[in-house]
Amino acid sequence: MESIDRERFGRFLSEMRKEKGFTQQELADKLFVSNKAVSKWERGQSLPDIGLLTPLAQLLDISVAELLKGERLTEETVDSCEAKELVDQVLQFSEEEQGKKRRFWRRAWVICALAAAMEVILLAGTAHLTDLELWDYLMLVEGLALGFGAYFCFAAKERLPAFYDENKLNYYSDGFFRMNIPGVRFNNSNWPHILRAARAWLLGTAVVWPPLFAAARAFLPTGALLWVTLPAALSFFIPIMAAAKKYE
Repeated sequence: MESIDRERFGRFLSEMRKEKGFTQQELADKLFVSNKAVSKWERGQSLPDIGLLTPLAQLLDISVAELLKGERLTEETVDSCEAKELVDQVLQFSEEEQGKKRRFWRRAWVICALAAAMEVILLAGTAHLTDLELWDYLMLVEGLALGFGAYFCFAAKERLPAFYDENKLNYYSDGFFRMNIPGVRFNNSNWPHILRAARAWLLGTAVVWPPLFAAARAFLPTGALLWVTLPAALSFFIPIMAAAKKYE
């Protein structure tokens, strides 16, 4: 059979959306994705995640087969085997896009880790840091940012198991890693946004913290450095919670 024509898919999606009277933002809100994602689908640049096919088709009052074929079907022209192949292609496209994202964030982690290492070496060599300042303040935040950043960039799953969508779970568990945030529900609607927010914040913190620490050390008394270090060490929960609640 022919592969999915993403441009035809996009045109058909746009036509069905307009026929139902939805704007891109309204459709995005109903699917708990960004309007940029809907725009990319309609331009043929990407396909929806496989878990969104059924709710998307239901919102447009069409079948999944019609959605993937990019046309109205007046009769059952797609057998079950062909329908499965269509869905498998969506899954393949989705996996390819996830692979591209992971490779991007892995490269970003390496670049940020090298930049942070050079900043720490420069600061340690010129500022005459005490052991307390170096290891308990500076390296504490760097270690947490790069350590958690490495997990989110290299090891975290791009998609959660189905039971996260079926149950209201306020924790994420994967092997040795566990994250429990009361009041937050983890699911596949907000998980991509959580990953992006956590990765960006952690890598940004790793690069920004050394000059920020140097500035704090220059203008604040030694005893006050702890009250700068603790918020910096725990700050990555803020973007995670914000993304989780916004796209829950």
